[in-house]
Formats: sequence, structure tokens, C-alpha cells
Amino acid sequence: MKEDILKKVDILYAMWKKGLLGGEVMPEDKNPHLNKSSLENYLYFTLPMALNYQRNSYTLWESANKTYLDERTRFVFDPHEVLKHSFSDVQDALTKYGVALQKNKQTEIWIKLCNTFMELFNGDIRNLFRKFNYDVNKIRDFIQKDNKSKFPYLSGTKICNYWLFVLWQYTDIEYINIECLTVAPDTHVCKSSYRIGLISEEELKSSNVQKLVIDRWNELLANTKYKPIDIHTPLWLWSRNGFQELDEHLLDK
Repeated sequence: MKEDILKKVDILYAMWKKGLLGGEVMPEDKNPHLNKSSLENYLYFTLPMALNYQRNSYTLWESANKTYLDERTRFVFDPHEVLKHSFSDVQDALTKYGVALQKNKQTEIWIKLCNTFMELFNGDIRNLFRKFNYDVNKIRDFIQKDNKSKFPYLSGTKICNYWLFVLWQYTDIEYINIECLTVAPDTHVCKSSYRIGLISEEELKSSNVQKLVIDRWNELLANTKYKPIDIHTPLWLWSRNGFQELDEHLLDK
């Protein structure tokens, strides 16, 4: 069974590399193209991520980009500035282009994260990674276990892993153990994991499906040529675009 699933992974990965799953433009590609190493860039790809649940990711990042490009609303990406403004000012800025859809709850989340970044890292989220020497496991434990309440939604099973993955793609961050970054088990990844045979239909519907998906991919890909995060985007695109038939002939090319 493991060999059969790994063969499907090979096919899916090959299809992705050839552009057969779509996704030439990913949601986060819509960004102001800031200096990769800058604090502004790290914050840009951090704060909106906490609002990335139960919504269209492409729309979220389009909204974030518009908010950053507008000089009147750009301040929301700077924790120092956010905490100088009133709740209503921050709310108006976040809702102007639709970054925040739940205007009270999501404004509260945004402000709380800014408070956390100021309290723990002097407003510079890069200090989090420096503190733990860019170790994925230590960073994740600090956010998800030791300080979960200080990182609303960013500490979630799905969002935390995906956030770390996005930073790896769009900033200059270099983790010392990228292989420890798991798939981000959102709805698309969970559905694809079922479709490829990694979880059962019953498990797909279970309340702990996210943990199951993470654990199964970690087990399956251990000691293979793949890191778990390598397969995240192909899985996500495969589901989002309607599960194209896997073309095993690609492996002969």
C-alpha cells in the first residue's frame, strides 16, 4: 500500500512540476514585492495569515496587497503604529479592502498579535526566529504550546505550518531543519490525502483529521526523497482544481 501511495505522490509531484495542476500564480504571489529580508516583508506575510481561515486565500492576499499599497491603511502592518491608533482606526483600515471580514473579531486578533510582537520581540517578528536559531520544532512549540493564547489563529495546526512555509518561500528565512515542517492540513490537503489513499473516508470526517493527516504524511515520507512540505502545494492544487486524473505515463518521460 505504501508503495502504491508513493507512486501516486511521484505522479502528482510530476504533474505539479509540469504545470498540469494549475497554480502558476499562488495566493501569496499578490504582494508588494518588498525586500525579502526586511521587517516589513516578514510582517506583511505574517499578520494576514492569522485571518486566513474559511475564506478564499486569493481574495485575502489581494486585499492585503491593496491595504499595503494604500498609504492611509499601510500602518496596520506596523505593530508600533497599530498600537498608537484607536480600535476603530485599525478596524476601518482592515475592512476598507476586505482584509478583515469579521470586523470586530478579526480586528481584535490583529491587534492582539501586534501586542504580542511588541511585548515579546520589540515589534520585530524576526527576533522569534533568531531566538530559536531557526529551528522549526522550537519555533512551533513556542507558538503552539508555550504561548498559544498570545498567537490567536497563527498558532493553529493548519495555519502555523503554512505560515512558516510561506515565510520560507517569500522571505530570506533559512530553517535549520526544513524537513520538520509538515503539510498544512487545510480542507484541500485533507481531501487530497483521502483521495490519494492516505486516510479513510471515516477519518476524513473525524474531528482529529488534521493531526491524522500530518502524522500519516510524516510517516509515509520518512526516509524518502520528499520532505512533507514538498507535497503540500501539489495536494492543495489537486483538490482545488477538481482532482485531475493522475497520469502515470509522466513517470516514463
